[in-house]
Amino acid sequence: MLGFAVVALIGLALYFLIKSMNKQMTKIQVPHEGDITEKKAE
Repeated sequence: MLGFAVVALIGLALYFLIKSMNKQMTKIQVPHEGDITEKKAE
């Protein structure tokens, strides 16, 4: 029973960590390839 509780808690923590990571990843703005080549041309 204790082993199941530990695995369940780790799974629950992993779920919330992944959910938080996805929220943070949407905030990151990645420049497109076209933008990078335009800046180099200037």
